[in-house]
Amino acid sequence: MAEYRRKRKKICQMCAGKGVDYKDIMIINKYISEKGKILPRRMTGACAKHQRHIANQIKYARFMALIPYVK
Repeated sequence: MAEYRRKRKKICQMCAGKGVDYKDIMIINKYISEKGKILPRRMTGACAKHQRHIANQIKYARFMALIPYVK
């Protein structure tokens, strides 16, 4: 019989105190896939409020030409 292992719940990094700004390209790249898409909540571990904030910051960085739309 296979053992049932519970995964630890991911903690939202923004709730822990680390914010995301559109100018921080290194941090924003953690939330973007290899193809340039925004990663979903289940991959980033962010809460719903901060996932919306991340998406807005990524879109603003794309608009300001800091990151490309597609890779």
